[in-house]
Amino acid sequence: MYENRSQFRVEKMCIALVVSKSGYFKWLNRPISERQKKHEKLSQEILKTHLEFKQRYGSVKITKTLKKRGVKVSERTVSRIMTKNHWKSCTVKKYKATTNSRHHHPVSENVLNRQFKASKPNQFWVTDITYIPTNEGWLYLATVMDLYSRKIIGWAMDKKMVTTQTLWNFLKINLPSRLIS
Repeated sequence: MYENRSQFRVEKMCIALVVSKSGYFKWLNRPISERQKKHEKLSQEILKTHLEFKQRYGSVKITKTLKKRGVKVSERTVSRIMTKNHWKSCTVKKYKATTNSRHHHPVSENVLNRQFKASKPNQFWVTDITYIPTNEGWLYLATVMDLYSRKIIGWAMDKKMVTTQTLWNFLKINLPSRLIS
């Protein structure tokens, strides 16, 4: 009722909720109880602990930490307070390797033989593929770099790892024609 008093008349809300007007105003002017004070102090302790551990701790670890500090609290109470205040633990996603080195596909030769010095532009191009974790899954990024200028001259991004031919076709479309021979 208190939160909606600017939208609806208090008198109408009291009738709809079957609450006496005098009871509402007594509640409104009532001092904070000891239980509410303890609850607010506990909420502050939970938030302090939550922030102290970079919002990574959930209700279980926060409860254990508070108990070590001498605060008597149950895991259910911590969970309820965290849910009410929308405090959630931020979990770190575990690293998952997506490279499969045990395949029967042909492997390109090392033509450069670790000689990474180029004397003129467009003499040597090198490529690399990396993957980027996002909230929607992995994004794969393939790049082509000119060794002379060390600039990225082409790139492609996709939700799935594409074949070399698909990347080459993409680069043919997106690179200036004078660079492709």
